Amino acid sequence: MDWQGQKLAEQIMQIMLLVFAVTAFVAGYVLGSFQMMVLVYAGGVTLTGLITIPNWPFFNRHPLNWLDPSEAEKHPKPQVTVISKKKGSKKTIEPAHRLDPSLPTANLVTLAR
Repeated sequence: MDWQGQKLAEQIMQIMLLVFAVTAFVAGYVLGSFQMMVLVYAGGVTLTGLITIPNWPFFNRHPLNWLDPSEAEKHPKPQVTVISKKKGSKKTIEPAHRLDPSLPTANLVTLAR
């Protein structure tokens, strides 16, 4: 499920739950039955779950385009700086291949001081 699909699923879920809550309240009030209200709402929650939880094709209309591995190696990851609470103390996390070129360029990270 892509990002827009997640947003759509959440919007559908919120609308359906609201509609079923109002419908359940009205049905329970008109019939004078708390049990009927709970059953209508439980059915609505179940139907909402069946519609919004599975990864249906209409939730995948905007797929993400990932970089090729060869293209990703051309653009190095940015350096991350972690500032500790001690005054003047900085720790820098750098990718391991910058520290030791003999290491593979996989996701190895070393704490540099």
